[in-house]
Amino acid sequence: MGDQLFSFFQKRETKRVIIFILMAFILYLLKSIIDLILLTFIFSYLMNRLEKIVTKRIPLNRKLTVIILYILIVGLLTFGITRYLPVLIDEITELVKQIVSFYTRPQHNVVLNYIVEYIQDKKITDYVQKGFTVLVSYFSTISQVSLQVFMSFLLSLFFLLEKERIIRFTKQFKHSKLASFYEELEYFGQKFVGTFGKVIEAQFIIAFVNAILSAIGLSILGFPQLLGLVLMIFCLGLIPVAGVIISLIPLCLIAYSIGGAIEIVYVLILVAIIHSIETYVLNPKLMSSKTNLPVFYTFLILIFSEHFFGVWGLILGIPVIVFFLDVLEVTNHHHSNKINH
Repeated sequence: MGDQLFSFFQKRETKRVIIFILMAFILYLLKSIIDLILLTFIFSYLMNRLEKIVTKRIPLNRKLTVIILYILIVGLLTFGITRYLPVLIDEITELVKQIVSFYTRPQHNVVLNYIVEYIQDKKITDYVQKGFTVLVSYFSTISQVSLQVFMSFLLSLFFLLEKERIIRFTKQFKHSKLASFYEELEYFGQKFVGTFGKVIEAQFIIAFVNAILSAIGLSILGFPQLLGLVLMIFCLGLIPVAGVIISLIPLCLIAYSIGGAIEIVYVLILVAIIHSIETYVLNPKLMSSKTNLPVFYTFLILIFSEHFFGVWGLILGIPVIVFFLDVLEVTNHHHSNKINH
């Protein structure tokens, strides 16, 4: 019995499961700084990818390239904040005023009046007010969030500058008494970077492209407060699938206040075109077949992840699930194994 138990714990799969549970427990203990850990990983991954793209085209020293990229990004952020933050605050204030005005002012459309009355009857405004309260609480802790972002940005810079040295030092554990733990940690690390990192990168690129295309389309349609709307679309674009639907609500409200029902039709056509570009052009290029989850599963994951992890859950829910699918070796056999009914 003792030999069987010993051989069971010596199996690679058993050790892998135990080490994975141990890693999850350690992360749970570090939940107070999980934002810092996640932001550091995201900044490090994205900046590392950007550095590789630049050095592939311009033969520069890697460390010099990293420093130049960080200086450029800090410079652009400083310029953007000083130049456009006051404008952005004014535009967001106007957007809120427009939405409130639409809601409080009686409409000439029977259907719209019915929708507004239904919202009032169901006390949905109470939930909206709660949402604004949460937003206010987030803004009240803006200094703490800014400090976390700054620390993550700084840590990612140090990591990229000493990347080779960190890798060499970490590989020393391969021949130590922690060799078993290191091998499994390396396995999970490679899986994590190969799935979670790639999905996060794809989400950022898709959100950025969507925001640019939306800016062009909305400017043609004559939308006001363009900067605030584009920022909203970019942030919501980080949420897979659901972000497009959520962004439609304020866009349609503003469209109706500008040009009535016909303007809503134009917005719907614009969003449909952008969503088609995302679905048929960007997703196949940026996402692997493993990330091509059915829409039902996507919404189910978003609902549960938002419930348990809040805003982070909306952004990171899909990448985490994709990571688990990769660890469990859930692959798309649609083309190789056809089910006969």
